[in-house]
Amino acid sequence: MKLIIAIVHRRDSSALRDALMAEGHRFTEIGSTGGFLGGGNVTLLMGVEAERVEETLGLIRATCRSREEAVGIGPPDTRLHADTSGTALTLPVGGAQIFVMHLERAEHV
Repeated sequence: MKLIIAIVHRRDSSALRDALMAEGHRFTEIGSTGGFLGGGNVTLLMGVEAERVEETLGLIRATCRSREEAVGIGPPDTRLHADTSGTALTLPVGGAQIFVMHLERAEHV
């Protein structure tokens, strides 16, 4: 059995939840925040049989697409060398960070 941890953009989470439930997957959802942009994310924890890992990863890839978005930069940070106040940058957002690890035991009580 494997533990899949998927950190996805909040906008992608609904489609991913629907796709996972349609295929009979169970998961735990935790709200989370990105460190760089501070955007809203959702972290999904899933115990998955080893033979279903690739199928599950395919669902994540199909529903969580990276896209470019204009992001406003707030007040200048004293750690930065340039004054970036009032600047908008186009950055990739969305997609998913996925971790797959061995799960020795899982219980649902």
